[in-house]
Amino acid sequence: MKKSRLLLSFCVSLLVFSFTAHGFDRITGKHFASRSEVIAQNGMVATSQPLATQVALDVLKAGGNAIDAAIAANAMLGLVEPTGCGIGGDLFAIVWDAKSKKLHGLNASGRSPQSLELSHFKTLGLDKIPSFGPLPVSVPGAVDGWYQLHDKFGSLPMAELLSPAIEYARNGFPVTELIAHYMALNESRIGHYPGFNDIFHVNGAVPAKGDIFTNPALAATYEKIATGGRDAFYKGDIARIIAAYMKEQGGFLQYEDLASHTSEWVQPLSTSYRGYDVWELPPNGQGIAALQILNVMELFDVEEMGFATPEYVHAFVEAKKLAFEDRARFYSDMDFNKQPIDMLISKEYGLQRRQLIDMNKAAKRYDAGPYEGDTIYLTTADKDGNMVSLIQSNYRGMGSGMTPTGLGFVLQNRGELFALQEDHFNAYAPGKRPFHTIIPAFVTRNGKPWISFGVMGGRCPTSDACSGDHEPDRLWHEFTGSR
Repeated sequence: MKKSRLLLSFCVSLLVFSFTAHGFDRITGKHFASRSEVIAQNGMVATSQPLATQVALDVLKAGGNAIDAAIAANAMLGLVEPTGCGIGGDLFAIVWDAKSKKLHGLNASGRSPQSLELSHFKTLGLDKIPSFGPLPVSVPGAVDGWYQLHDKFGSLPMAELLSPAIEYARNGFPVTELIAHYMALNESRIGHYPGFNDIFHVNGAVPAKGDIFTNPALAATYEKIATGGRDAFYKGDIARIIAAYMKEQGGFLQYEDLASHTSEWVQPLSTSYRGYDVWELPPNGQGIAALQILNVMELFDVEEMGFATPEYVHAFVEAKKLAFEDRARFYSDMDFNKQPIDMLISKEYGLQRRQLIDMNKAAKRYDAGPYEGDTIYLTTADKDGNMVSLIQSNYRGMGSGMTPTGLGFVLQNRGELFALQEDHFNAYAPGKRPFHTIIPAFVTRNGKPWISFGVMGGRCPTSDACSGDHEPDRLWHEFTGSR
């Protein structure tokens, strides 16, 4: 039991959030008493918004499985929490399939425009990709991610899964305090871009807490996706509208970029930690940083240190610094680089890195290891034992500000995370997937599912890739689990 508690504490710490008996008001900065854990027999859903959770539960009650529930919840969150996610963004997921008793990983992140070259940024005199506007826009991968999940594991028709979000988009829902706060913040940054105010204003202003917000444009877009499938988004009128809008704004994302998009089923990677296996997705995401940190921390007597003691905090921070140096150097689209993934998550490499830590002082810096060569999170579980760990994001809050005419959503700005140094693993290139900060994760024990968890938001990988006002840093982090 002590080992399982320690692992749970590590999973929380690795993703920079807290799992305590108290909640935290993100606006006032005050702590408050929280509720007890939720326990259920026939299914479980955890999201960041009650309406999205209820929609997913209704799907389970209607005979849908955990995958169906996750898709329905994500569609709903794109409506009720557009400050963190939406179909203009990307998606990653880990699925536990109860039938095969295996984990499956999905990388549904989009690629950079084929017509945009690294030289263009140099022509503009830029040393980093801008946070907003047309330049950081990459292909949105979420819709294809939904259909990949549905084709492989879904049970109910897609039209039935999107129906609740369509109805709420058409008839309206009350905006919560936190989302109203972030919508106002985003308007100050991207509200001047064409199309934004047409979608996200109520009576001439962004909605305040309690205002009833409707998004009939998103309802119409969801309906087209529900009836026309993923091709309605990537090869139909939606793709043409996106391409025309981006051309008007001086952007580079074209119809061909959308039409050629594909997601990728990937093998999740793991490391063992004191009898448990922790699973993450391979790059272009940052998940394996958690595995690298666990390999180092396993070499300390954490039980003797005690959780949150000065000794523990020092060891953990140093281990995190070591992993993040490798993250900054290596993590990128694996189609463009031969990356030393097996080395980075090996126990031998963890031992080498552990030896660099001085328990008497903090290192000013570490070098990466030697080698040659806003956001939402949700998790679902059903009565049959299927489980989904899913994360989906626009990157900075509501994204780039590019709001294609009449579609009801903002395109992501994930391309900001490319580096502009030619020799960097994550250097910008046409048709390349940018580094991602969002992480779905999973823990198994003795080959059986134990925890589904993830993180909302995340730190910038390098100072070259993003600036200090990174919106997801101000968004909350959430731990959710099913056992």
